[in-house]
Amino acid sequence: MSVFNQSRSTVIRLIFIGLFVVILAQLINLQLISGKYKQAAMDNAVYPKVMYPNRGIIYDRKNRAILNNSIMYDLVVVPSQARKEVDTLALCRILEIDTAEYRKRMVESIFKNSSVRPSVFEDLLSAEMYAKLDENLWKFPGFDLVPRPVRVYPFKAGANLLGYIGEADSGVIKRSKGFYRMGDYVGLSGMEAYYEKILMGQRGVNYMIKDNKNRLVGSWENGVYDTAAIAGRDLKTYLDVEVQQLAEKLLQNKVGAIVAIEPKTGGIIAMASGPVFDPNLLTGSERQKNFNKLFLDVSSPLLNRAIKGQYPPGSTFKPLGGLVALDEGIITPSFGYGCGGRYGACGIGKPACTHSNAGHAANLRLATANSCNSYFTHVYRMAVDNPKYGSVKKGYERWREYMTAFGLGHRIGVDLPSEDKGNIPDTVLYNKVYRGAWSSCTNLTLGIGQDMMLATPVQLANATCIIANKGYYYTPHFVEKINGETKEDTILNTFRKKHNVLTQISDTAYEAIISGMEDVVDIGTARIARIDGISMCAKTGTAQNFKVIDGKRTELNENSMFICFAPRENPKIAIAIVVENAGYGATWAGRMASLLVEKFITDSLTTERKKLADEIANKNLMPGYLVREQYKQDSIRAYNWFKLTKDTSVIKRFQRRNTPAAPPTPADGKTRVIKNTPPAIQNRTTFKIKRTATTI
Repeated sequence: MSVFNQSRSTVIRLIFIGLFVVILAQLINLQLISGKYKQAAMDNAVYPKVMYPNRGIIYDRKNRAILNNSIMYDLVVVPSQARKEVDTLALCRILEIDTAEYRKRMVESIFKNSSVRPSVFEDLLSAEMYAKLDENLWKFPGFDLVPRPVRVYPFKAGANLLGYIGEADSGVIKRSKGFYRMGDYVGLSGMEAYYEKILMGQRGVNYMIKDNKNRLVGSWENGVYDTAAIAGRDLKTYLDVEVQQLAEKLLQNKVGAIVAIEPKTGGIIAMASGPVFDPNLLTGSERQKNFNKLFLDVSSPLLNRAIKGQYPPGSTFKPLGGLVALDEGIITPSFGYGCGGRYGACGIGKPACTHSNAGHAANLRLATANSCNSYFTHVYRMAVDNPKYGSVKKGYERWREYMTAFGLGHRIGVDLPSEDKGNIPDTVLYNKVYRGAWSSCTNLTLGIGQDMMLATPVQLANATCIIANKGYYYTPHFVEKINGETKEDTILNTFRKKHNVLTQISDTAYEAIISGMEDVVDIGTARIARIDGISMCAKTGTAQNFKVIDGKRTELNENSMFICFAPRENPKIAIAIVVENAGYGATWAGRMASLLVEKFITDSLTTERKKLADEIANKNLMPGYLVREQYKQDSIRAYNWFKLTKDTSVIKRFQRRNTPAAPPTPADGKTRVIKNTPPAIQNRTTFKIKRTATTI
């Protein structure tokens, strides 16, 4: 054989050897190293069925489950498996959607979660829809029914404080760095959100074998690789669900808030916000429809006014102002002020008082019982004009430090998201507004809880606890303990810390204020709230209330305010109540507080008191301007919809002259809902398509 031929045969051998090495390396890579095709084979043969955990149960102080779980089903789909074999028309008929919606959902599933992973196609199926799908599921390869624990509220109470859950969106998933996945539910508000890590539990997975027709035929590897869902941990709270139900009953057809706290622990006994609604509306298959309706309601039932409503505290502030003056040594309990019905020391004859009889403010106790505006206005001025501070601005800053200690003007840290801080203005703001030229006469109504002062109901309830405890408080909170609590559960530590903010104030000063608050109920402005056999200490408030309506600053009926604690010795409950546009403090808020105190302390109400609760609950005190505001918002949305779609069906009722329903008239025949009602509310309203949205 020639040398040339020998060289060619060697080259050919080398080529074949090289090809063999490449093939062998690829086989080793595919079978031993790379998991790509193994994963593809797994995706074709094994279906990971997600098992969602039960969220933790929330109990009240008597171990009654106030937030529990029930089971509903999601229809999930793996798009890569839902091919031509699916009876699309039959599925659409069951789900009551069209084929365009079917294709849209399938595309969204692929886009959000890839074609080989299960995604929720229709969540929280109704019982009827579940029955139809369960019977016909064999027609829909690639689809499966997955059990889903859903929240139920057995007592139909606590909507704003307990909160609600919803499916994790892309933002939640991204912020969790992939911990949450498509189909997971997460707490979105209230305690559900604040205690999410405690309540959520851990999802499990059951791996199921599929046959060549994508039917589930059994467990893969006898369940060796399955993981069980782990339920979330339970919470034991300070809530008394019967007191909570009563609070919500009293707030029916009203705008306002109620907060009740156990002074010795800071445990929240009840927290209600009006208008109230059944929390079960935000669970189950109709939740989105119900949420939209609540969201578009101008009375804002979804707003938790207990932590987000900001109100001038009015005369409920006076005990705090009295304590400051006593601690600063500028008055004694015997200090009196001659009030003839108005405060004239600043030359303006304001504010006015409801009393003009001689001696009604002869000392601190009488001034508190009779709620003398002139007395506490003057006491405020004495505090900020105190000569030892050298100037009104320094005196005011010292006074503001007391307000901070009382928990006003900043978030106090309740275990709910989105708490507001209220407002105690600082000297920077007053210097800006009045260009540095202001005195104690400029903001004298701070002494009676007005001017720029704003407080939330939970802040007022907490300040009442400080008085009841003579100087200390625990941060208001709902949860007493976590089931299976460990050292790593530091979330409750902040609520177990005692805050000795004003314990330096003498017992003599506290007793003087507490005696005056007791007289408020016994002989003063809140005699209507007196409870036989229970010594209650309280303070009424009737705060001016303004709102811009149709571009005009309109004075509405006053807000009814009330704070109290009971009993006087060893207080067990402290309450703050606001009822918007309801008038005098004792008439509505005071009687509500009286019922709640009696219910909590005695665990019952007499027949006569139950009648009073029914009377208050049936009273409609919804502000009249809400009718007009709802009409305006609905017409704006209708007009915008018309611009977008040219669909006139929604807008028709606004194309002719319409008169929004008149606000309800009280039983005594006097309309007290709005003072100085603007023409925009009184007159008939015309809507024309040609108008712009800003003129509706």
